Amino acid sequence: MPMKTKKRKKSSRMHGRKMGTHGGGARKKRKGSGHRGGKGMSGSGKRADHKKTLVTKLYGHNYFGKQGVTSRKTARDTRQRINLHQIEMNLEKYGKKTAKGFEVNLKKYKILGKGEVKNKLIITAKEASASAIEKVKAKGGEIILSRVKVEKPKKLDEGTKVKKKRGTKEDVPKDDL
Repeated sequence: MPMKTKKRKKSSRMHGRKMGTHGGGARKKRKGSGHRGGKGMSGSGKRADHKKTLVTKLYGHNYFGKQGVTSRKTARDTRQRINLHQIEMNLEKYGKKTAKGFEVNLKKYKILGKGEVKNKLIITAKEASASAIEKVKAKGGEIILSRVKVEKPKKLDEGTKVKKKRGTKEDVPKDDL
């Protein structure tokens, strides 16, 4: 028997009587989106185990559940933070080696003091914790801050009364309570 030179298209092969589904299985599966529990994200509520795998693949594991309580007026703290041990582990990524030591440019970050410092680091950052500055200086490095925050102590007027907070011995102005 000779071999076929032209194969019929699927659309013409799947015409026919008793068919009408074009190879999609049962007819009711192809009608709307009822078989998959609605279009898009609909039906991703309480009994949505069949959709959870897709959602976690697309949006990650933070899609379901609550992420804390904040009032509408509360501004979220969106500062980027990085620990010293993360900088140490990824020195090639964050900095470059010079004669002075490793120069690390993290202008948008706050440097936190978790971890040990093994190299001499010269870090440019937005902010830094006291422990991070101390650890870097101990190894001969420095942290150059783009924004220095200085808090001024509040002065008490003669007319304001001083009220003690419960459980503490220090005097606190009445305005702060």
